[in-house]
Amino acid sequence: MQGGAVTGQGSRRARTISRMRRILSVAGVLLLAIATLGAGWPTDHGDNLRSGSSASAAPFRHFGAAFSRTLDGAVYGSPIQAGRFVVVATENNTVYALDPATGATRWSRHLRTPISDSSMLACPGNISPTGITGSPAYDSVTGRVFVVTVTAVGRVVKHEIWGLAASTGATVMNRRVEVPGTEPKAQQQRAALAVDRGNVYIAFGGLAGDCGNYRGAVISLKTDGRLGGVAYVVPTSREGAIWAPGGPVVAPNGDLFVAVGNGESVTRYDLTDSVTRLSPTMKRLDYFAPRSWASDNRQDLDLGSMTPAYTSTGFILQVGKSGTGYTLRINHLGGIGGQVSSRELCAAFGVSAVTGGSVYLPCTTGVTRVDVRSNGTFVRIWSAAGIPGSPVAGPGALYSLGGGNLYALNGHNGAVIGRIRTGSTTRFASPMLLGNRIYVGTTSGLVAATLN
Repeated sequence: MQGGAVTGQGSRRARTISRMRRILSVAGVLLLAIATLGAGWPTDHGDNLRSGSSASAAPFRHFGAAFSRTLDGAVYGSPIQAGRFVVVATENNTVYALDPATGATRWSRHLRTPISDSSMLACPGNISPTGITGSPAYDSVTGRVFVVTVTAVGRVVKHEIWGLAASTGATVMNRRVEVPGTEPKAQQQRAALAVDRGNVYIAFGGLAGDCGNYRGAVISLKTDGRLGGVAYVVPTSREGAIWAPGGPVVAPNGDLFVAVGNGESVTRYDLTDSVTRLSPTMKRLDYFAPRSWASDNRQDLDLGSMTPAYTSTGFILQVGKSGTGYTLRINHLGGIGGQVSSRELCAAFGVSAVTGGSVYLPCTTGVTRVDVRSNGTFVRIWSAAGIPGSPVAGPGALYSLGGGNLYALNGHNGAVIGRIRTGSTTRFASPMLLGNRIYVGTTSGLVAATLN
């Protein structure tokens, strides 16, 4: 009996070891896949703080061409990672899931006919045709990719949010989403979407030309498709766009920070030309505005052109169209004139990369490094002239776009250490870093480069 028991125990031990080996083998494959993809890039600039920083990306040595894909329209939003795929959306209202290694299409979904007749809109705008403009966002909990389309049914302009299954592209959510009390034909959804704790956040502004009855807003819906939703609408008579390409910055506690553009009022302050903090239920908690808000509103020199740069030193660095930089306490924005420090920096449009207290600004004159100190003061370190794109940061390099090229920059001094041709890109195009690849949306599709 004892012999039989020992024999059975040995057999079970052998089977257990065999199973463990199979599990370890599968785990090894999964770890290799994770290492290949990096830490992920589910939203514009990689994370909800919009840091644009990936410590897990491959170190830069030099660029190599990977692939180029022609799609059915221009790509204005950032590419993202959704599960096993690179996902991009076009102005033709089509979403593509591409193989990250080869660029092969794994699935694509054409959702609606875009608007190509500018007479349908309150302003002609500067995008034609206009379809999906804001960067998509991926929710790993529901496995859904979220995008917002614009289309016209008859003479009625409609914005719709779509939740697509990341694995297949199947539609699992579709709802109309409009800013309360405004004209849909005057609204534009340009800012990146954000997903956090079961909510998907959608920011709205106006079209180029600032005409029509529009107001800036952030709308919150449930990622699981439950009915209902809440909105923060800027309390101005008109304008106050929330359009900066990076979209809402979502803090670790779930609060949102948004940059708000100029409003119509120049006599009574209307919460425009500001950095505004919102709760997840879309209640305004705090704000900052410069003392020059009335002049900024009058001259269209507002803070709304750049997504707030959230640093590890406890401060937000905000720069807008006027060229003045402001540091704001994250836990107390300060109201009108409540900045900790301010000085002239540059006119900035787009999204910064942030590593610790270093902010790499998307200045119109070229990417500019600004270091924010622990007391809230800040200093300009360098500028890379002629490279104005919204940068991202990886080990050994920053990456930014300019003049149809993707540049690698030395983060210490701004020197160009690499360059590869991408072809034409839109003004606010921003790269995506994933493993040893960097992906760029272009006016004709997607280009991928290898980091060797």
